[in-house]
Amino acid sequence: MVRKKVPEWLNSTMWSTPPPPSPSLNDDGLLRNSPSTKMSSMKKEEDTISVTPPPSTTASSVQSPSAKPRNNGSSSISGEYGNSSVPPPSSAEDFSRQAHLSAELSKKVINMKELRSLASQSLPDSPGIRSTVWKLLLGYLPPERSLWSSELKQKRSQYKHYKDELLTSPSEITWRLVRSKGFDNYELKSGSRCMLSRSRITDEDHPLSQGKASVWNTYFQDIETIEQIDKDVKRTHPDIPFFSAESSFARSNQESMKNILLVFAKLNQGIRYVQGMNEILAPIFYVFRNDPDEDSSSHAEADAFFCFVELLSGFRDFYCQQLDNSVVGIRSAITRLSQLVRKHDEELWRHLEITTKVNPQFYAFRWITLLLTQEFSFFDCLHIWDALLSDPEGPLESLLGICCAMLVLVRRRLIAGDFTSNMKLLQHYPTTNISHLLYVANKLRSKMLI
Repeated sequence: MVRKKVPEWLNSTMWSTPPPPSPSLNDDGLLRNSPSTKMSSMKKEEDTISVTPPPSTTASSVQSPSAKPRNNGSSSISGEYGNSSVPPPSSAEDFSRQAHLSAELSKKVINMKELRSLASQSLPDSPGIRSTVWKLLLGYLPPERSLWSSELKQKRSQYKHYKDELLTSPSEITWRLVRSKGFDNYELKSGSRCMLSRSRITDEDHPLSQGKASVWNTYFQDIETIEQIDKDVKRTHPDIPFFSAESSFARSNQESMKNILLVFAKLNQGIRYVQGMNEILAPIFYVFRNDPDEDSSSHAEADAFFCFVELLSGFRDFYCQQLDNSVVGIRSAITRLSQLVRKHDEELWRHLEITTKVNPQFYAFRWITLLLTQEFSFFDCLHIWDALLSDPEGPLESLLGICCAMLVLVRRRLIAGDFTSNMKLLQHYPTTNISHLLYVANKLRSKMLI
């Protein structure tokens, strides 16, 4: 069998410098993301998203004081392969791109093709731009600016209705039912609330009811989901005060995220909540909540909910265990990534999967299902998501391309490694220049390798 050669462009000086010494990596967590530990928690019964997702949302990227700066300098990866032929953009280039974006966003009808092209190069970190662009890319805002106000008003009202219907306590619902059944004149003072005649409580209203229509039965069934959401939200980015500080602002943000995830779970009983969804919600809610426009910031919860639904609708089949082995399941996506690597660099593919027996499921499962949010710093992920959301073919296509580029960028270390060292490397991906990573992903695609 003739071994497929590495493409000529990969042999340029861009990749020619020798690799640096391998960083020291801890042994713990080597298999913490293996399918056996993750698959069971990431799956639920097949179902479709029941909320018709509105047009897309956006997020602003005002950084928290403690946030890591975006790595545009040299890194362990760029050092391994030399500097990219595309240098980090200068401030003048950033200014020019920002001016171009502002001009596009000020038009009466936004040219979505042009906007996608600009966003694919990574958006500037200017307040408000990312928020608006993401909303447009996800379809939450229509291209016609004149429709923005009415669309936002409708969707925000709809979300308020969801909260009123799904997040109201069972005791309050019971009292509403009591009043609706002809007891309007019954006194609801603090003393009488504890003395409601048993004859006035139907079986469906009783806290011990096992009926399917019982709000109390539904509440008790939801407790496990509520507790899991609460734990996960509290663990979201503990190093960023926006999410985890003891301030009232951080607690308010946590409550908003809990509301979004619980409403989603209740509206989508087949999927409900799957661990890791909090990590996908976090970038969306962060950028919307930091929008300098007060009206947009104050409605970040509603806007983030619909954008979260829209984004997740393209990946929902990955969370249905029954679809794991189908053409739309997570294993199919992982197989596609494996095929991309083989098509691009058969030597690398053969060493990983044949020689060292590194099953791509061991690392790619987390990469794909969490949209790379665990592989890079939070603020680097915002720039990666610019590229994901701007892809006209959908975020999955760009996601697989970026995953392939991640392997290419560390190919020499992978080829020199064994099973253990390669697992450590891929489950603790090294810091890299994000602009360079996106450039390589685009290069692969433009060479018709993806």
